[in-house]
Amino acid sequence: MAEAGPWLTIIGIGEDGPAGLGEASRIALAQAEVLLGAPRHLALVPEGVAARRIAWPVPFAIDPLLAERGRRVVMLASGDPFWFGAGRLVADRLTPGEWTAHPAPSSFALAAARLGWAIEHCRCLGLHAAPLDRLRPLLAPGVCAILLLRDGAAVAALADYLGGRGFAASTLHIFEALGGPAERIRRVTANATLPDDIRHPVAVALEVAGDGDTLPCVAGIDDGWFEHDGQISKRPMRALALSALAPRPGEHLWDIGAGSGAIGIEWLLAHPHTQATGFERDPVRAARAADNARRLGVDRLAIVTGTAPDCLFDRPPPDAIFIGGGLSTPLLTLLAATMPAGTRIVAHAVTLESEALLAEWHQRRGGTLLRIELADARPLGSRRGWRAGYPVVQWSAVL
Repeated sequence: MAEAGPWLTIIGIGEDGPAGLGEASRIALAQAEVLLGAPRHLALVPEGVAARRIAWPVPFAIDPLLAERGRRVVMLASGDPFWFGAGRLVADRLTPGEWTAHPAPSSFALAAARLGWAIEHCRCLGLHAAPLDRLRPLLAPGVCAILLLRDGAAVAALADYLGGRGFAASTLHIFEALGGPAERIRRVTANATLPDDIRHPVAVALEVAGDGDTLPCVAGIDDGWFEHDGQISKRPMRALALSALAPRPGEHLWDIGAGSGAIGIEWLLAHPHTQATGFERDPVRAARAADNARRLGVDRLAIVTGTAPDCLFDRPPPDAIFIGGGLSTPLLTLLAATMPAGTRIVAHAVTLESEALLAEWHQRRGGTLLRIELADARPLGSRRGWRAGYPVVQWSAVL
């Protein structure tokens, strides 16, 4: 296939239609046997292009495209197909020699250009089908973001979301049909009455303002950010655990005995390209952990309801493991025997029995063994005194 040249050309097209395309894109359109895209994109191409036209199915699927393999096919997509577009989904199913691409300016680039913003200082998010909670880590005064939204109703939902979290003073620059003859830009605050005639396609440039709570950027955020029933690694212990786990971009964490999900959530907050799976035997706690992750903007936390080690089989291997509950000899033995070499493990123990278990494994496998004792100041009659918590033993090692 590579010797014959690519059969598929992915063309990014703007609201100005073929007028905004480069020569390579125009040639591909003229030679196409099949033209595939959303109805809005197909309507931008004049009837003089004789290719057979196929509209993307709803819900989206690339099977109609793959069925045309071997013909001269042009796929139309908005702006830059590889920035929150369908380009990657298609490329993942093809070999490199089967396709070529000609991107156009993205909505992000056009919005930044209209406002004079430095795009490298903006957060860019595609929220067509993603929850608005993904914005939660970004909500801090002075932050600028450019968001792709589904329609006018999504803009109204965005304004409500900001207001409900104390950021109703934020400015929304509403862009419609960017780059085309029907382009329109309007500026409102999130607490104002929004226009009722916002047309698709729509993007919003957001300037965050308000006095809502801002999510801290360091490990060990306040326990109050999480819904829990007491089964939570408290803030200082969580900070120490995450320091030992040492999240790195692209890595996957197993959080065994997830409880509130706090460890997995903070692992995910450390970098947008991390992954985490939480294992929790209590269905109520498992559901609560998933809800905590969604509210804090890291809905990529996968939750498995089950008892370790039985629920661990047939899962993608982790780069790091935290054991906050369910510590046992069978669990540690299984992990030591089956995990890839170099997997980092951190385990916490509170009871004498689990402390003895970690001491044994530290002697056998090395690593670091810490005994952590904390006390906080509490009222003591008319004065104050220290109230000690249960000591926690932390074992960290490399398997």
